[in-house]
Parts: sequence; C-alpha cells; structure tokens
Amino acid sequence: MRLSASLLGTILLLLGQIAPAAADDPVRHVRVHFERGTSGATLNGHVEGRESIEYKLNARQGQMMRVDLQSRSTAVYFNIFEPGRRPGRDAALFIGETGGNSAEFRTAHAGDYLVQVFLVRAAARRGESAAYSVRFAITGDSPQAQAAHAAPRPSTDARVPGTAFNATGEIPCARERGQPMGSCRFGVRREGNGNGAITVFWPGGGNRVIFFEDNTPMRFDESQADGGARMTVGHEADLYQVRIGNQRFEIPEAVMTGG
Repeated sequence: MRLSASLLGTILLLLGQIAPAAADDPVRHVRVHFERGTSGATLNGHVEGRESIEYKLNARQGQMMRVDLQSRSTAVYFNIFEPGRRPGRDAALFIGETGGNSAEFRTAHAGDYLVQVFLVRAAARRGESAAYSVRFAITGDSPQAQAAHAAPRPSTDARVPGTAFNATGEIPCARERGQPMGSCRFGVRREGNGNGAITVFWPGGGNRVIFFEDNTPMRFDESQADGGARMTVGHEADLYQVRIGNQRFEIPEAVMTGG
C-alpha cells in the first residue's frame, strides 16, 4: 500500500509526539538513596538536548511518594512510571507536561518507580540545556506493616436493612474513556481498622469491587475482561481519585471510615 506524502508526514509528526525520548536517545540512570533516618533526598542535575535522566527509587505498596522539580528553565519536565513500566513503551503514571512540576500519590504497587527528567521536544531539537534540582520523598509505612503492629478490631457497624452493606450511597464515576463523570450507587462493607470493600454498581448493569486496607484503595476485583488494567490512586483533601484502566471513581474517605 502506497502512502501519500502528506499522509506520511502526518504519521511521522504524530510518532514524534508519542514520548519525550526515543529509544536511541541518550539516557543516564541514577539510583536514588535516602540517608539513614530520612524520608527524602534532593538531587541536582543537568539535561541537554535529547538526553533524559532516569531516576529509580524503591517504595513499598501503600506509601506516599512526592516528586518536586525546580528549574529556571520552563522546558524541563518529568514523567513517573510504575514498577515494570518504561518510557516509550508504556503509559506514564504522571505526565509533567500536563500535571506540572509537582506530583504526590499513594503507591499502588511495590518496586522501583522511575522518574524521567527531560526537555520538551522543541527545546531538545534546538540542543538547549538546563540545570535543575529534584526532590524525592517517600513517607508513611505500608498498610501491611501498620497492620502487623495493630490488633484487629472487628467492625461494629450496623447493616443497611435488606443488604450485606454497612452503608450505601452514590459516588461520582465514569466507565468509558472520555465519558463525563456521572453518578453510581455503591455499598460498603467495613471490616474494621480501615479494611473493607466498596462495591460500585454501574447504571447499565454490572459492578466493580474496590478493596481497602488501612483506609486506602489497594486492589480491585481483577478479571480477564479487564485486559491487564492497572489501578492508580490519587488523594486530594478527603477524596480518593481511583482509576482502573478507563474507569474513574471519586471516593470520599468517609465512605470507609464511616465519618
């Protein structure tokens, strides 16, 4: 099949916008270590042209991670990738060009998180360079470690009559990519110590179960139909922002705490 010159040019342009660094662009690797007794570290760096710097830092599931980038240049950004995911191949957990120069989230998986620092394509093509500093912080113990030091406390919540739930209500939700947030019914079962499960009922039928540990969304009722979808969790004020593949949920903390 022959491609017209205009169509070929459009395809090449789109391919050039997929990722901030191509496979053959120079990459520097840096392992991030925290000093004993501290929960963070600040590193100074320099990036030039098409190169990128990949920082790796290890975190346990359920911890809070924060990354802050500072530079006099407005062309420096960073992306964050979950364990096992790579720039140019997988979707980023956080995209600096749309999210800004600060990111904070609760880790949904244990392992090495990758923070990629780079220049935007226009600046990289011009061969520009920039100095920067990046601050990494990981705080809070994992829910598993906290549970090891806490005695189980059975739930004393009453049940909603005629159901297996301790409470019911509605939360904002969206099932498909690009769909505006609507409203879904939910039921929550609380097991005590912030553990339990929230069942979200889709308006058109079916449901999704999100499991909590230590008042934090940790996993979901994954099945073959999900096609390997990953769950990411954001936290702002008293609201959890949960994404499972294309599905989105906004869950107030009070749903699980009962506050």
